[in-house]
Amino acid sequence: MLDLRRLTLLREVKLHGSMSAAARELAYSHSAISQQLGLLEKETGVILLEKVGRSVKLTPAGEELVQNTEAILAAMERAEADLATSHQRPQGVVTVAAFTTISRNVMPAAVAELARNFPHLDVHLRREDPELAVTQLLSRQVDAVVTDSFPGTPGAPSGGISTTVIGQDPVRGYLPRGHTFENFDQLRNVRWVLEPLSSASSQWALRVCRELGIEPIVAHVSSDLLFHLRMVEQGLAAAFLPDMVVHEVGSDLAPSSWLPSDQQRSIQYLVRSGSELSPALLAVRDAIVRAFEAAFRK
Repeated sequence: MLDLRRLTLLREVKLHGSMSAAARELAYSHSAISQQLGLLEKETGVILLEKVGRSVKLTPAGEELVQNTEAILAAMERAEADLATSHQRPQGVVTVAAFTTISRNVMPAAVAELARNFPHLDVHLRREDPELAVTQLLSRQVDAVVTDSFPGTPGAPSGGISTTVIGQDPVRGYLPRGHTFENFDQLRNVRWVLEPLSSASSQWALRVCRELGIEPIVAHVSSDLLFHLRMVEQGLAAAFLPDMVVHEVGSDLAPSSWLPSDQQRSIQYLVRSGSELSPALLAVRDAIVRAFEAAFRK
């Protein structure tokens, strides 16, 4: 019988893109992972990894084995969820990764409600960037993720993940405070602040600008949206800001009529496929929904 731990290590190499990255994420040594995967190849009798330059990639047999491993792990998730339903109330430890804005504005209220209603449920929070959080979910470092998704950008991978939409957060365009724009052409010279250019939010923002006929001058880059807001307030940059961020600090900034104001990001709750019916994860999801709705009513 194949060793599930070794199968999971092979899956981690695929998730993280290399043996070295998987070793760093799992706090293993490179040699330990290499040794275990070598034993897995002996167990299977086929080559699972091949060298590509200084890295490795999965062979077709390795890819197929990872797909089968996903099915095994999903079945284990379902078995755990089925067992958990035998408990009358949610219990155990649930680790949730969430992005910054939700972590500040929604998660504390959700966790406080859960602590009051389910004393045997212990919720641990992590503030993580969305892309990293999804990888941590798939590698079982966290049990649930609260993330965002922008129109026209790749969402969370469908394989191995179950997604529930928590709500919508409008995203509006703001021009630097104190600047007067008499015509649309003047917007072409505006400096912008965006999140890291590889992020889904920046890819979305660039696409929106280009559809307007603007190639934005990206002068500032930060994953901190409060920094974006302050740059707009100081007249230093334009930005796309979610309502949640603007309302959080009570800013009196007004969105620009030159830029779209009808866009929204989707706030999503992700769990691994097979765990959707876990009473603990359902309780966490419902508490987040209520906290999100309450935050927007303020």
